[in-house]
Amino acid sequence: MIEFKVIGDFIPMIQLLKAGGLVQTGGEAQIAVQYGEVSYNGTVDYRKRLKVKAGDLVEFRGTTIKVI
Repeated sequence: MIEFKVIGDFIPMIQLLKAGGLVQTGGEAQIAVQYGEVSYNGTVDYRKRLKVKAGDLVEFRGTTIKVI
């Protein structure tokens, strides 16, 4: 599990995937979200600009990011 400290109120989903080192580019993150490869708090979510906040869990290809 990766713990990611968000600065401010939120981070958009695609930026979180990139900042967490799970994808190389923002385009790759957008495609992953579009094809349902990302789950948000246990549910697949297709929103690229989803506002991820402290306390949320994001899962992608077997890796979990806990936003703190």
